Amino acid sequence: MKTQLLVETPTHKWLYFGRDPEKNDKIIDTNQYLVQSGNQSLLMDPGGIELFAPMLASLVRHVPLEQLTYLFASHQDPDIISSLGLWDQTLPKAKLYAPWLWEGFIRHFGMNNISYEPIKDKGGKLQVGDVELQFIPAHYLHASGNFHVYDPVAKVLMSGDVGAALEPAEADIYVDDFAGHISKMEYFHRRWMPSNRAKSNWVARMRDLDIQYMCPQHGRIFKGPQVKSFLDWFDSLDVGIGLD
Repeated sequence: MKTQLLVETPTHKWLYFGRDPEKNDKIIDTNQYLVQSGNQSLLMDPGGIELFAPMLASLVRHVPLEQLTYLFASHQDPDIISSLGLWDQTLPKAKLYAPWLWEGFIRHFGMNNISYEPIKDKGGKLQVGDVELQFIPAHYLHASGNFHVYDPVAKVLMSGDVGAALEPAEADIYVDDFAGHISKMEYFHRRWMPSNRAKSNWVARMRDLDIQYMCPQHGRIFKGPQVKSFLDWFDSLDVGIGLD
């Protein structure tokens, strides 16, 4: 599995995990992200059950297991959190932060040890070592209870399915040509994002944040001016029930 350092500050760092060359071709490729600060770490959208072994092998090269203290699930989809039952056996003292709405669903993946920390609809914050992360509401994008993670120090937004693209596992991890990348995103966003109103509200909130890296759960990462290019494109796109 490919691992790359995205951002490093004096207090913490962001790591990317993805592009697993051994995954089944019928399974959609996913990106996983880790924030590590001091002796604590947060693993975001840790992936499906089939991804657990390569994820664990990659993680322990960078973070001791006892420092993997928090998990985050943006919503309830299996590609995001169906590995929970195995993490539950590996990290019995960890805490999972996820939407309150999906607790009864997420627990179906297996959860006897890890503590479920429900995120209220308005969002919240989490202190990971020396950095305070923000849980940003992203409801109906695409799940009815959905959150993203924003780091105001590193200026990184983990954007879940927003910004997702469908392309081969050998693709680069950064967008290098925004105009050419649109064709890999458009169908996904039109079909999976159900509400123009929710989309527009989210875009308006994101424009108020300083985002230098926008990191979706599928596809490539947007950097610098490409973040604004994505927000402008997404804002103008009719999605879901906005379609004829």
